[in-house]
Amino acid sequence: MTPPDGPPPSTLTPKPNWLDRLKRRQTAYRDVWLGRLILFAGAVGIGLLAVLFAWLTEWCVELLRDLNSEYPGWVFVSAPLGGALIVWLTLRFFPGAEGSGIPQVMAEMARHGSHSRLARPLLSLRIVFGKITLGAGAIFAGFSTGREGPMVQIGAALMHAIGDYLPKRLQVSRQHLLAAGGAAGIAAAFNTPLAGILFAIEELSRGLEWRMSGLIITAIVIAGIVAQAYFGTYTYFGWLNTSGLDTSAHPMPLLLAAALLCGVAGGLFARLAILTASGLPGRLGDWRRQHPVWFAAGCGLAVAGIGWLSGDLTYGTGYGEAKHMLMDIDNEEPMPWHFGLDKFAATLISFASGVPGGIFAPSLSIGAGLGQNLHFLAEAEDMTAVTSALCMAGFLAAVTQAPITAFVIVMEMIDGYALVMHLMIVSLLASVVSRAISPPLYRSLAAIYLRQGGSAAEPAHKAETGK
Repeated sequence: MTPPDGPPPSTLTPKPNWLDRLKRRQTAYRDVWLGRLILFAGAVGIGLLAVLFAWLTEWCVELLRDLNSEYPGWVFVSAPLGGALIVWLTLRFFPGAEGSGIPQVMAEMARHGSHSRLARPLLSLRIVFGKITLGAGAIFAGFSTGREGPMVQIGAALMHAIGDYLPKRLQVSRQHLLAAGGAAGIAAAFNTPLAGILFAIEELSRGLEWRMSGLIITAIVIAGIVAQAYFGTYTYFGWLNTSGLDTSAHPMPLLLAAALLCGVAGGLFARLAILTASGLPGRLGDWRRQHPVWFAAGCGLAVAGIGWLSGDLTYGTGYGEAKHMLMDIDNEEPMPWHFGLDKFAATLISFASGVPGGIFAPSLSIGAGLGQNLHFLAEAEDMTAVTSALCMAGFLAAVTQAPITAFVIVMEMIDGYALVMHLMIVSLLASVVSRAISPPLYRSLAAIYLRQGGSAAEPAHKAETGK
């Protein structure tokens, strides 16, 4: 049969003319700019939430201090009752908001690889509300917690919420959105944009192969700018004056001693924190699983007792105490020698209680206390503040096993660029020592969330509610 004249029917479709191509190009530009505006709006929101959370926690710290001064023993009431109420509210209305928030973000990022969802969502606007209100409430009650870790979950949750509104043409992966949101949260909380970017790469992504695009990095910077607009161009702990210090002659034995001390202490803290999250042994573990609210009340009572023994120095974030040790250059009013140990115990018990709250700021204050003790024991000639700063970076690096993030955070927070090599040495060595004692803290906690389907408090929740 002779084929018909002309081309086949499939080739009869006319080619798009210049007007159609122009419309498609305009649509593409519109989608790109719409996506950028949505992403930048989310970054602005993270910055504003960081400002709100900072103001709220500072107000709670001052209020607790005033009440405890006017009514001696107030914290023996606020910590047990507040801890019990906060844990009950967390289990009942905000499951997934307990603890730091960083493991929750890592668990959500890990599960997305198979396009599956956790049984209990760990990132939602409801958790944002619970994390801020209950986190501030835990600080007011007297628990030793911080707001920086929670800001990671808050930032990631906000980015997760706006992710559905981004045009598909942008092709921004959910993992990158969560990493950007979490990093923007840490950058806004500490006012350290560079550390936020490194935190996203080193801790959240766990690999340099997850390259952050310029769009995502811009979101991190915007969140920091918004926070800076409120706080001003300040450093978190002020400016550490090292003009009269010969940093090149800092004794290597002191650096090694700081790395060893912080590595052992930080590794022990991480090991114990993982133990409390995975399940305490014996009757104490049974009590926690069966009666988590009463367990939180007991933890509150222990935190109150430690605070009373320390002279009311271990309540809250520890920001004021760490800043005092860094700014008291002449050692006119040193902190008690046992402050670091007291803060260590109070922070670990606060973590075990299940109240929402992070360990970043308390870890920095623990490190500062350990550094002060090391300075006096070594009879170092340099300023105590320098040794405290080194141990702040070392202890944080040992706990998180993220040494680059740790020394950059401390460097930016004290404007201590003159100490960058010393901070780097102590952080890297402390992280190595910690790895010999404990597995990575946040990755281990994230694995617990994955095993339990979305909430580390799920077994306790079932035992308490009977469900």
